[in-house]
Amino acid sequence: MTQETIVINEVGPRDGLQSQDKHLTVEQRVALVESLLAAGIKHIEAGSFVSPKAVPQMAGTDQVLAAVSLPADAELSVLVPNMKGYELARAAGAETVAVVVSATETMNLKNIRMTLEQTLAVAKDIIARGKSEGARVQAYLSVAWECPFEGPVPAATVIEQAALLADWGADEIVMADTIGAANPAGVRDVMDALVAAHGAQRLACHFHDTRAMGLANVFAAIESGVRRFDCSLGGLGGCPFAPGAKGNVATEDVVMMVEQMGFTTGINMPALLQAVSRASEFTGYVQGGRAHYWLTNNAA
Repeated sequence: MTQETIVINEVGPRDGLQSQDKHLTVEQRVALVESLLAAGIKHIEAGSFVSPKAVPQMAGTDQVLAAVSLPADAELSVLVPNMKGYELARAAGAETVAVVVSATETMNLKNIRMTLEQTLAVAKDIIARGKSEGARVQAYLSVAWECPFEGPVPAATVIEQAALLADWGADEIVMADTIGAANPAGVRDVMDALVAAHGAQRLACHFHDTRAMGLANVFAAIESGVRRFDCSLGGLGGCPFAPGAKGNVATEDVVMMVEQMGFTTGINMPALLQAVSRASEFTGYVQGGRAHYWLTNNAA
């Protein structure tokens, strides 16, 4: 019997590093990405093309893309906040770009100083241009379960917004629990509806672990049929524009759980733990998911 695959999209080099007090050099960021590739991770968010004034940790992403030795079967993605960011990303050789729409008005204003209507319009234009130029476009719907400013987001709202992104031609729609406020029942409600409407292959989930429900939410999404997840090595990260947000669910925790459930990821755990150690060395404080101690002592 062939094992089903869970696809891990490693977001530590972007979402993980953007909120760190210590700004890594381009060389350190390249070394981190290459250590993740060496662990067998095929999908990595390598940085973003936002203003260096807003997120100085991501300055030099074009240099990171140029320096990484990328295997033929792997891809690097980058976040782009607007059309200028898209153009810079494409000029730097990016073939996969991510656009972000926040589900609430206030989060859009706080995050990128645009209204929800304006953010949707930008996403629509980037998706259309990406399709015309052969780029792969991931469309993120952030604060998809709860907003730090407006509170719980109705499921009907995000289902309607996801339908727009799908109609415009986004290659992948990523439902993001930006502040880690989702619960498994709420995840099932939203993801069951989206899988029925758009198919599981077009969907992914991005869970933060603020309330210790990250793994439970991954499990709930798997039960809905989702097989693609954003994770961050060692649980690295947070969001500088979302008060209280913690890092993404740790890559090593997700890999451990899904492989014990019978899925395959293609990721080498000892090599992944080495990448986590490198992240600890570079950031200056210890990284590690909930199972990190056990994995360090037991992973073969």
